[in-house]
Amino acid sequence: MKVKHLLPLGIFIVLVVFLAIGLTLDPRKLPSTLIDKPAPDFTLTQLMDENKTISPGDLRGKVYLLNVWASWCVACRQEHPLLMELSKSGVIPIYGLNLKDVPQDGDPLDQPKRYNAKRFLSTLGNPYIISAYDEDGRVSIDYGVYGAPETFLIDKNGIIRHKHIGPLTGEALINEILPLAKKLEG
Repeated sequence: MKVKHLLPLGIFIVLVVFLAIGLTLDPRKLPSTLIDKPAPDFTLTQLMDENKTISPGDLRGKVYLLNVWASWCVACRQEHPLLMELSKSGVIPIYGLNLKDVPQDGDPLDQPKRYNAKRFLSTLGNPYIISAYDEDGRVSIDYGVYGAPETFLIDKNGIIRHKHIGPLTGEALINEILPLAKKLEG
Protein backbone atom coordinates (compact mmCIF):
# COMPACT_ATOMS: atom_id res chain seq x y z
CA MET A 1 0.00 0.00 0.00
CA LYS A 2 2.86 2.40 0.78
CA VAL A 3 4.41 1.79 -2.67
CA LYS A 4 1.14 2.82 -4.25
CA HIS A 5 1.40 6.25 -2.56
CA LEU A 6 5.12 6.69 -3.25
CA LEU A 7 4.78 6.43 -7.03
CA PRO A 8 2.93 9.77 -7.46
CA LEU A 9 5.41 11.41 -5.07
CA GLY A 10 8.34 10.04 -7.10
CA ILE A 11 6.84 11.30 -10.36
CA PHE A 12 6.25 14.72 -8.78
CA ILE A 13 9.88 14.93 -7.58
CA VAL A 14 11.20 14.03 -11.07
CA LEU A 15 9.00 16.74 -12.64
CA VAL A 16 10.21 19.33 -10.12
CA VAL A 17 13.84 18.46 -10.91
CA PHE A 18 13.25 18.87 -14.68
CA LEU A 19 11.46 22.18 -14.09
CA ALA A 20 14.29 23.44 -11.88
CA ILE A 21 16.87 22.54 -14.53
CA GLY A 22 14.78 24.21 -17.25
CA LEU A 23 14.49 27.43 -15.27
CA THR A 24 18.29 27.74 -15.06
CA LEU A 25 18.75 27.64 -18.84
CA ASP A 26 19.13 30.85 -20.86
CA PRO A 27 16.54 30.86 -23.69
CA ARG A 28 18.87 33.05 -25.79
CA LYS A 29 21.42 30.26 -25.86
CA LEU A 30 19.38 27.69 -27.70
CA PRO A 31 21.78 25.37 -29.47
CA SER A 32 22.02 25.76 -33.20
CA THR A 33 23.06 22.87 -35.38
CA LEU A 34 24.12 25.38 -38.05
CA ILE A 35 27.08 26.86 -36.17
CA ASP A 36 30.27 26.13 -38.15
CA LYS A 37 28.22 24.88 -41.11
CA PRO A 38 27.47 26.57 -44.44
CA ALA A 39 24.62 29.07 -44.40
CA PRO A 40 21.58 27.60 -46.17
CA ASP A 41 21.38 28.65 -49.79
CA PHE A 42 18.50 30.70 -51.14
CA THR A 43 17.61 33.14 -53.86
CA LEU A 44 15.05 35.71 -52.73
CA THR A 45 13.64 38.92 -54.08
CA GLN A 46 15.10 42.08 -52.59
CA LEU A 47 12.62 43.98 -50.44
CA MET A 48 13.38 47.44 -51.81
CA ASP A 49 13.82 46.41 -55.45
CA GLU A 50 11.50 43.59 -56.46
CA ASN A 51 13.28 43.28 -59.82
CA LYS A 52 16.48 42.06 -58.13
CA THR A 53 17.36 39.00 -56.10
CA ILE A 54 19.98 38.18 -53.50
CA SER A 55 21.60 34.95 -52.38
CA PRO A 56 24.36 34.03 -49.89
CA GLY A 57 26.65 33.41 -52.87
CA ASP A 58 26.47 37.14 -53.66
CA LEU A 59 28.00 37.84 -50.23
CA ARG A 60 30.93 35.41 -50.36
CA GLY A 61 34.24 37.02 -49.54
CA LYS A 62 32.94 39.23 -46.74
CA VAL A 63 32.11 38.81 -43.08
CA TYR A 64 28.58 40.08 -42.44
CA LEU A 65 25.55 39.99 -40.18
CA LEU A 66 22.26 38.54 -41.40
CA ASN A 67 19.45 39.98 -39.30
CA VAL A 68 16.03 38.30 -39.46
CA TRP A 69 13.38 40.96 -38.84
CA ALA A 70 9.78 41.98 -39.51
CA SER A 71 7.79 45.18 -39.14
CA TRP A 72 5.19 43.38 -37.02
CA CYS A 73 7.92 42.30 -34.56
CA VAL A 74 8.00 44.42 -31.38
CA ALA A 75 11.48 43.19 -30.40
CA CYS A 76 12.75 44.16 -33.88
CA ARG A 77 11.67 47.72 -33.16
CA GLN A 78 13.56 47.52 -29.89
CA GLU A 79 16.85 46.52 -31.56
CA HIS A 80 16.45 48.82 -34.58
CA PRO A 81 18.24 51.89 -33.13
CA LEU A 82 21.27 49.72 -32.34
CA LEU A 83 21.27 48.34 -35.89
CA MET A 84 21.13 51.92 -37.21
CA GLU A 85 24.16 52.90 -35.08
CA LEU A 86 26.06 49.81 -36.17
CA SER A 87 25.24 50.47 -39.81
CA LYS A 88 26.41 54.10 -39.59
CA SER A 89 29.67 53.00 -37.96
CA GLY A 90 30.51 50.82 -40.98
CA VAL A 91 32.18 48.25 -38.71
CA ILE A 92 30.37 45.31 -40.30
CA PRO A 93 27.88 45.07 -43.18
CA ILE A 94 24.32 44.20 -42.18
CA TYR A 95 21.96 42.34 -44.49
CA GLY A 96 18.32 41.76 -43.65
CA LEU A 97 16.00 38.83 -44.04
CA ASN A 98 12.48 40.18 -43.80
CA LEU A 99 10.24 37.46 -42.39
CA LYS A 100 6.67 37.12 -43.68
CA ASP A 101 6.06 40.82 -44.09
CA VAL A 102 3.99 42.76 -46.60
CA PRO A 103 6.33 44.44 -49.11
CA GLN A 104 3.76 46.38 -51.13
CA ASP A 105 2.73 49.89 -50.27
CA GLY A 106 -0.70 50.00 -48.74
CA ASP A 107 -2.73 50.78 -45.69
CA PRO A 108 -1.71 48.53 -42.76
CA LEU A 109 -5.35 48.53 -41.69
CA ASP A 110 -6.14 46.60 -44.87
CA GLN A 111 -3.56 44.00 -43.82
CA PRO A 112 -4.58 42.85 -40.32
CA LYS A 113 -1.74 41.91 -37.96
CA ARG A 114 0.84 42.72 -40.66
CA TYR A 115 2.53 45.99 -41.36
CA ASN A 116 4.40 47.42 -44.25
CA ALA A 117 8.12 46.55 -44.29
CA LYS A 118 9.04 49.38 -46.64
CA ARG A 119 7.19 51.89 -44.48
CA PHE A 120 8.95 50.51 -41.38
CA LEU A 121 12.37 51.14 -42.94
CA SER A 122 11.47 54.53 -44.39
CA THR A 123 10.13 55.68 -41.01
CA LEU A 124 12.80 54.26 -38.69
CA GLY A 125 15.74 54.17 -41.12
CA ASN A 126 17.27 51.39 -43.15
CA PRO A 127 20.36 49.77 -41.59
CA TYR A 128 20.53 47.05 -44.25
CA ILE A 129 22.71 47.06 -47.33
CA ILE A 130 20.05 44.78 -48.83
CA SER A 131 17.08 43.09 -47.22
CA ALA A 132 15.74 39.89 -48.77
CA TYR A 133 12.02 39.20 -48.62
CA ASP A 134 11.16 35.77 -47.12
CA GLU A 135 7.46 35.82 -47.93
CA ASP A 136 6.53 32.33 -46.77
CA GLY A 137 9.22 31.93 -44.10
CA ARG A 138 10.86 28.89 -45.70
CA VAL A 139 14.35 30.39 -45.71
CA SER A 140 13.97 31.39 -42.06
CA ILE A 141 13.01 27.80 -41.27
CA ASP A 142 16.14 26.59 -43.10
CA TYR A 143 18.18 28.87 -40.83
CA GLY A 144 16.51 27.41 -37.75
CA VAL A 145 14.84 30.69 -36.82
CA TYR A 146 12.54 30.37 -33.83
CA GLY A 147 11.19 33.90 -34.22
CA ALA A 148 12.26 37.40 -35.14
CA PRO A 149 14.66 38.94 -34.42
CA GLU A 150 17.60 36.62 -34.79
CA THR A 151 21.03 37.57 -36.07
CA PHE A 152 23.70 35.41 -37.68
CA LEU A 153 27.39 36.20 -38.08
CA ILE A 154 28.57 34.66 -41.35
CA ASP A 155 32.21 34.43 -42.43
CA LYS A 156 33.88 35.02 -45.81
CA ASN A 157 33.28 31.43 -46.86
CA GLY A 158 29.56 31.52 -46.08
CA ILE A 159 29.90 29.60 -42.79
CA ILE A 160 27.65 30.55 -39.87
CA ARG A 161 29.91 31.36 -36.93
CA HIS A 162 27.47 32.80 -34.39
CA LYS A 163 23.73 33.03 -33.80
CA HIS A 164 22.10 35.60 -31.54
CA ILE A 165 18.49 34.97 -30.58
CA GLY A 166 16.31 37.95 -29.67
CA PRO A 167 17.08 41.64 -29.97
CA LEU A 168 20.75 42.54 -30.29
CA THR A 169 22.22 44.38 -27.33
CA GLY A 170 25.27 46.59 -27.09
CA GLU A 171 26.74 44.09 -24.66
CA ALA A 172 26.35 41.19 -27.09
CA LEU A 173 27.89 43.23 -29.90
CA ILE A 174 30.87 44.41 -27.85
CA ASN A 175 31.57 41.19 -25.97
CA GLU A 176 30.75 38.50 -28.53
CA ILE A 177 29.83 39.45 -32.07
CA LEU A 178 32.26 42.22 -33.03
CA PRO A 179 35.36 40.55 -31.53
CA LEU A 180 34.52 37.36 -33.41
CA ALA A 181 33.86 39.33 -36.61
CA LYS A 182 37.25 41.05 -36.27
CA LYS A 183 38.94 37.68 -35.77
CA LEU A 184 37.17 36.30 -38.86
CA GLU A 185 38.29 39.31 -40.93
CA GLY A 186 41.85 38.54 -39.77
